[in-house]
Amino acid sequence: MTLEQQARPDRTTAPAVEVSGVDKVFSTRSGDVPALSGIDLTVAPGEFVSLIGPSGCGKSTLMRLVADLDQPTSGSVRVFGKTADRARRDQDYGIVFQQAGLLPWRTVSANVALPLELHRTDAAARRSRVAELLEMVGLTDFADRYPDQLSGGMQQRVAIARALAEQPSLLLMDEPFGALDEMTRERMQSELVRISSETGAAVVFVTHSIPEAVFLSDRVVVMSPRPGRIQEIVPIALESERTEDLREDTAFFGMVTAVREALHQGTPTARGVENR
Repeated sequence: MTLEQQARPDRTTAPAVEVSGVDKVFSTRSGDVPALSGIDLTVAPGEFVSLIGPSGCGKSTLMRLVADLDQPTSGSVRVFGKTADRARRDQDYGIVFQQAGLLPWRTVSANVALPLELHRTDAAARRSRVAELLEMVGLTDFADRYPDQLSGGMQQRVAIARALAEQPSLLLMDEPFGALDEMTRERMQSELVRISSETGAAVVFVTHSIPEAVFLSDRVVVMSPRPGRIQEIVPIALESERTEDLREDTAFFGMVTAVREALHQGTPTARGVENR
């Protein structure tokens, strides 16, 4: 075992995400624009946490800081005890955006295989892993299709499979179902519940939909208008399994109301937040 391996934290004990005292200010021609202020957030291994708040509150900015796609102005971000930069280089997380971002000239299986190819996984192991992932997302029969032959929901399932290719312990998802119709969106939510349960990965999920956040999450982080602060963290206390029947449960409606009330504290209208 190398010294680097010995120094790596145990993913089962270190927080999946630990954000401490984070501020983010963007410099523009017209002056500084504060995006985030005093963010403290810890996500446990295997936990599903949604970020919700009005448009422009910094949800996606916070996600980008965790993903090391941007850096905080002050404060720190750690992923499994590592810096965000180290975690990115170690492929500790996968990321899915609102647009699937598939390469149109590559088949479904080739798109899923891309991260494995980039990290020189041998061909046999790559084929085995791609087959496993396509079975997980229900697309085995579409392995040889191209993105333009798939529906929007199927494209997002390919993107999720690609994000899981290297077995990350954290999945970052920035409004991945926002462009889907309501029926497909609800079906994808159920699929994500199953996938996150099977993989055991922690998930940080950005959404504008209150019911979506409640259906998926262990906790919902409610953010204030810009500069984004954590206004309240709502634990989602639901005893029922996350199945379609849950959407008609009185306890589910109660949690939707609790998140809505947290969102509207001090702000009569939360712009860009969906109640459906």
